Amino acid sequence: MEQEITEELLNSFKNYLFEQEKSKATIQKYMRDLKKLVEFIAGRKLSKVLLVEYKDYLKNDKQYKTSSINSFLAAANCLFEYAGWHELKVKTYKVQKKIFVLEERELSKNEYNKLVKTAMREGKCRIGMIIQTICATGIRVSELSAFTVAAVKRGVATIYNKGKERQILIPRALQVRLLQYIRKKKMKDGPVFRTSNGNNVDRSWIWREMKKLCELAGVCKEKVFPHNLRHLFAKTFYMMYKDIVKLADILGHNSIDTTRLYLRESYLQYQKQLERLNLVFRE
Repeated sequence: MEQEITEELLNSFKNYLFEQEKSKATIQKYMRDLKKLVEFIAGRKLSKVLLVEYKDYLKNDKQYKTSSINSFLAAANCLFEYAGWHELKVKTYKVQKKIFVLEERELSKNEYNKLVKTAMREGKCRIGMIIQTICATGIRVSELSAFTVAAVKRGVATIYNKGKERQILIPRALQVRLLQYIRKKKMKDGPVFRTSNGNNVDRSWIWREMKKLCELAGVCKEKVFPHNLRHLFAKTFYMMYKDIVKLADILGHNSIDTTRLYLRESYLQYQKQLERLNLVFRE
């Protein structure tokens, strides 16, 4: 049987991922990554040699980080596993975990406050409340839909993600702000963060609005994206309580190793630690 990535195969694979209860965001990511592979193949016959060429092509493209390349390869390998084409699978690149994050990528609490204040001052209440909701609870941007009018009134949002259910407590200060927002928008039920048509706001809209806010607030764009708010929550929680197990539960992580990635120190903090070792001879 000829090995060919057809539209029929991709649709079948998409249904398979759905049946495996993969999240909507994960399925979309897999399909986007596979589109890249199909474009590279461009009608050529599938072979292990061609897949190794694809791997090299991604590596030589300077716009992709190694983690992104591994993501493309993982999507391809998952498809090949599903199709039974085990001989086509390629190895991903090994990456040593970073023990610090670059300062220019780390969002500070002061910068977060500037974003929120600017949003409220400029009348951008929806994005201002979204930013506060993500950062004050540590949820994923894809989990915003769990914040319904009923959930806010209860003070607890129920989230279903990656085959798990977890309860997210809404801090009282955030609950008060959200209730004010709900009354202002005259909402009776349904999702709190919705478009004028009543649909949930999507990830791309949130991303765009956050980037626009950067210019008004004078905050570096590279630092501002939804997941960085989740990181700020994690670091702030851990600095106060030093309880990584509870933090992993709140964030919905299956492994504490994943949570540790959120707690990496900044480059400057790491540099100061090295300096304090005093292991360089001074005359």
